[in-house]
Amino acid sequence: IKKTRFPRWDEVLEFELREGEPGEAMLSVEVWDWDIVGKNDFLGRVEFPLDSISRNPTKGWFQLLPFPSTTEDRKGQLGALRLAVRLVEDTVLPPQYYQPLIQLLTEPILCPDKPSDSTALAILERVTSGESRQDVATKLVKIFLGKGLAVPLLDYLTTRELARTTDPNTLFRSNSLASKSMEQFMKAVGLPYLHEVLKPVVNRIFEEKKYVELDPGKMELSRGRRISFKGSLSEAQVRDSSLELLKGYLEDIVDAIVGSVEKCPLAMRVAFQQLRRRVEEQFPLAQHEEVRYFSISGFLFLRFFAPAVLTPKLFGLREQHAEPRTGRT
Repeated sequence: IKKTRFPRWDEVLEFELREGEPGEAMLSVEVWDWDIVGKNDFLGRVEFPLDSISRNPTKGWFQLLPFPSTTEDRKGQLGALRLAVRLVEDTVLPPQYYQPLIQLLTEPILCPDKPSDSTALAILERVTSGESRQDVATKLVKIFLGKGLAVPLLDYLTTRELARTTDPNTLFRSNSLASKSMEQFMKAVGLPYLHEVLKPVVNRIFEEKKYVELDPGKMELSRGRRISFKGSLSEAQVRDSSLELLKGYLEDIVDAIVGSVEKCPLAMRVAFQQLRRRVEEQFPLAQHEEVRYFSISGFLFLRFFAPAVLTPKLFGLREQHAEPRTGRT
């Protein structure tokens, strides 16, 4: 974090431990000052014994300690670090223990003749709250991908949501189990495709660090390039320059997406083909002709390409979040 004595990282770091590893193990968090020339400066450290974390999650401000080989007590002069640390233990049983549950979940897909409202999937759909829906969708997609039934699962969930939708303008706009499952499915099968399409232009936006602003209220006219020696850029010049840059970036993104049809994973294409068919069945009138396309673009653009452009780190396109100027662009 550059140019501040009070950095905020807002990072979530996860470390996997093997069974039986914690014991006397220590989690050590160190803070360093990076220098272009010479050695980096050690600023302090905080340590947590893992066996104590397993009993009580730890959260709060912690005084930074000096280097382990240093005996002097700095009495809090090194500053403090705010952290939340917890140890989560997952017990994973052999596959056969999960078979009854998997059989129950896949039953409506494998035996579609049974009443759909009383199936485990239908009940799960009704009882999941907004907070847990993302987790449930992620687990369901993984289970059904493992069984080769992910596309039928999506068809089952989207068909049920279509049956409840009377206004095509609201179709798949809520964060329902169907919407979340399609979202997680696209991430699971389409991430390499997403990277191939978006990474070149996203990397360029990060590396070029151009100043782009179209809102007159937010323009910083003294920050742009100087025009000879007459002073700062005018508002019109910043606007025109920004517009040209944005159009260039957007054209590259749209061209990359439109030109990637053949690279789109087969599973995604099959899922969207099925979705289109179901939407046509539910809204057959000529006035709803475009709904079949909106339903697909709502997922492909609003829940896949657009979020990846806005938050590249969450989709693995970049290792770090964008700094403010790049984020604004």
